[in-house]
Amino acid sequence: VQLQASGGGLVQPGGSLRLSCAASGSIFSINVMGWYRQAPGKQREWVASVSGGSTLYTDSVKGRFTVSRDNAKNTVFLQMNSLKPEDTAVYYCYVIIMATHYWGQGTQVTVSS
Repeated sequence: VQLQASGGGLVQPGGSLRLSCAASGSIFSINVMGWYRQAPGKQREWVASVSGGSTLYTDSVKGRFTVSRDNAKNTVFLQMNSLKPEDTAVYYCYVIIMATHYWGQGTQVTVSS
């Protein structure tokens, strides 16, 4: 299973970005799709996930980020609005298939004026 993430970049505080992550390979059924992030000098932090029709978010992004998926394309999205400098991190997508985690390569998001 391969995951290809895209959509990161530099944005000013208050701005928006949309991350995408497409899964490919031997995929029979993806149980969960989501995102983690890792800021410089910090541990990797879970951000959001989508499973079936349910979504979950870490408290710091609730109301600002929206996770969604396109099952036909095995793709997960993260719409990030009202971005803050503390959202600066490398964002990693992941999927869970048959209780196994697979990770993407990460995409850098920098929020700065």
